[in-house]
Amino acid sequence: MSIVEEPLETRRDFLYFATAGAGAVAAGAAVWPLVNQMNPSADVLAFSTARVDVSDVQPGTQLTIKWQGKPVFIRARTLEEIAEARAADLSDLPDQLAQNANLAADADARDENRALSADGVWLVQMGICTHLGCVPLGEAGDFGGWFCPCHGSHYDAAGRIRKGPAPRNLDIPVAFFVDDTTIQLGSDET
Repeated sequence: MSIVEEPLETRRDFLYFATAGAGAVAAGAAVWPLVNQMNPSADVLAFSTARVDVSDVQPGTQLTIKWQGKPVFIRARTLEEIAEARAADLSDLPDQLAQNANLAADADARDENRALSADGVWLVQMGICTHLGCVPLGEAGDFGGWFCPCHGSHYDAAGRIRKGPAPRNLDIPVAFFVDDTTIQLGSDET
């Protein structure tokens, strides 16, 4: 008696694999539009960054812009403001972290870690009090920076909380110089 060996792969197996492959491609084609629609649209991407011309901002003045529906303070600080901010003892600060989205989360609150430019002139920060979200007034308060009249939070010339109920320094958004007179808020990466 001879034993007839069947081939390991039959035509039926091939049809099963071909059908499964076609089904996987069809499922991928059906799911892709659903996944792709979750990506941000062009208008949202445009809203995620802003470029600000700071050529007219003089030392000792501040420009307030609205970005992502929130105020942002862009200040050109004087040499006196920079010196005062750099002379502050970190141990006197209620929040000793920089709160700077451009740096590591554990960066300390030295003025150098809060200023946008190496010379310390430019300071870019969110204009929202970290206590209850009010908008602080510039060039006010006990430390010559910002003062939130709603609940009495005082910030210094580097936007660091010095007195009052606010728990953290004013937040610093992702920001960088595109050229000598243009600051970009937000990252191009999505």
